Amino acid sequence: MTRNQAFPLDAGWRLILKDLGVQPARVLRRAGLPEDLLSRPGQSLATSDYLRFWQSLEDEAADPLFALRIVESITAESFDPPIFAALCSANLMQAVQRLAKYKQLVAPMSLEIAVAGNGDLSLTPRWLQAPSGVPGSLQAAEIAFFVRLARLATREPVSAIGVTLPVLPTAAHARPYENFFGVPVRQGPNPSVSFAAADALRPFLTLNEGMWRVFEPDLRRRLSELDATATTAERVRALLLELLPSNAASIEGVAARLGMSKRTLQRRLEEEGAPFRALVNGTRESLARHYLENTALSGGEIAFLLGFEDPNSFYRAFLDWTGQTPERLRHAQRLN
Repeated sequence: MTRNQAFPLDAGWRLILKDLGVQPARVLRRAGLPEDLLSRPGQSLATSDYLRFWQSLEDEAADPLFALRIVESITAESFDPPIFAALCSANLMQAVQRLAKYKQLVAPMSLEIAVAGNGDLSLTPRWLQAPSGVPGSLQAAEIAFFVRLARLATREPVSAIGVTLPVLPTAAHARPYENFFGVPVRQGPNPSVSFAAADALRPFLTLNEGMWRVFEPDLRRRLSELDATATTAERVRALLLELLPSNAASIEGVAARLGMSKRTLQRRLEEEGAPFRALVNGTRESLARHYLENTALSGGEIAFLLGFEDPNSFYRAFLDWTGQTPERLRHAQRLN
């Protein structure tokens, strides 16, 4: 699979910089980037430019704790594909698998996932094509994100059981880092964070409300909102809206969530004239059209949210469904 060679840079950064009290133009000027970059839709940066942007942000913020401040500003209201997919997951173990796929599809990064014999989960992010090193604040923010995600999704004060960074916080700031992670930060060759097995498998309770609200009404129905008159097909569609982003939209997974056997589910759908595969494809097409017409998400991000392995698979499927490419539909929508 061809890996994306650039980091997406969306308009959400303007809000982040505002919350930090930092002027976007100053950050971009310091990084040698166009000062209107954050006003342009669909922008991305090569690794060297992205790292320079982040270093500029670190320098402009002049706050040793600003990486933690960025992470703590993340909420379940954020309109962000990886957060949405993660919050649709069953637990942290499944969520990090989706986040690893997101990085593989959308950015020149990888996320190494290791599960110990006792079930403890360790995560190590890696930046590919990083010629001059990764700013320490970016490394800290990357691993702090997983702790923030676990707390948001479980509604529990989850702590890490181990944290390493190549460059330790200064003595004056070691305590705030320890308070955030729940353990002292140790020095190691790579940034990493580990979670106890019980926390890695702790059920996620949240869905991303900000992302759900941008859906049209017929793409917003959830299983818990259906009444006793709903058909099996309607129940399956409601589940697929949640399971597709988490890449768990198998007939076995849907049947388990509905409390019935796979065979019973197949039989009921056949009686209603709604085969499972047709429901999956129909839901994917409806979501794809919505994303293309109402958001600025890239093809790679849409492919990710629909549970495709790569953008090319999504493009081929969309062409089969509609007879046109995603780009043509988006272009036609803009003309209208």
